[in-house]
Amino acid sequence: MSLVVKNLRIEIGDRAVVDDVSFSVPEGARVGLIGESGSGKSLTALAILGLLPDGAHASGSILWDGREILGLPDRELARLRGDDIGMVFQEPRTALNPIRAVGRQIGESVRIHEGVSRREALRRAVAEAERVALPDPERIVSRYPHQLSGGQRQRVAIAMALACRPRLLIADEPTTALDVTIQAGILSLLRSLVHDVGMSLVFITHDLAVLAQVATHAVVLEHGRVVEEGAVTDLLRAPSSPVTQALLRDATATLWHPELPARGVATDDAEETP
Repeated sequence: MSLVVKNLRIEIGDRAVVDDVSFSVPEGARVGLIGESGSGKSLTALAILGLLPDGAHASGSILWDGREILGLPDRELARLRGDDIGMVFQEPRTALNPIRAVGRQIGESVRIHEGVSRREALRRAVAEAERVALPDPERIVSRYPHQLSGGQRQRVAIAMALACRPRLLIADEPTTALDVTIQAGILSLLRSLVHDVGMSLVFITHDLAVLAQVATHAVVLEHGRVVEEGAVTDLLRAPSSPVTQALLRDATATLWHPELPARGVATDDAEETP
């Protein structure tokens, strides 16, 4: 097992916002954390990386390759972030620095973790931009976040997370802010990257239709507790908890909405370049 979370509890003040959450992510597995807003899925991901907000306290156990990482000093956790575990946040506009060219941002973790020169970091940035299918990567690395489309900014965020070849990628609702057709392209990209590199994936979402496209196993959260887990195909076929049943109804309604294009149709967002 690469990641094992046991009896995780997160408290803010005197209130438990995550309580007794346990799950595991074997090498090469694709696991989804799914639930409505406020279910605790994003806080769980932040606890794994030691990025909980001020005032939040986590207890329980988080094992990475058998090593306890919950409560590690920030300096040791910083070595894990990017190097072993990468993270893609929901909104790339806030995750990216608006006054730095995206190539410098992609290459920054390479410089920090591998100590390469600026020239080598830029070369790696171009290679990562190409890897995530950004158009004209040598040109696009010199641009700033506001000069890119939403889909392109998210691809930059993915390139940043993958630059040091982490063994685990945590993606926190990475397609929520995107148009449905662009969303399909990002999901297709994540599937191919995980398959090609062989890394593990934790994908966080409130949308069961989206989860079905990238994950094979799901952990369903409600009010900070696990209410159901199992193979995604089983949850789609016969969900047992009311929460999962509601998520399935929402997914079915979205899939068959007459005004929306069908999910899973991959599109190229290269034409969005301003």
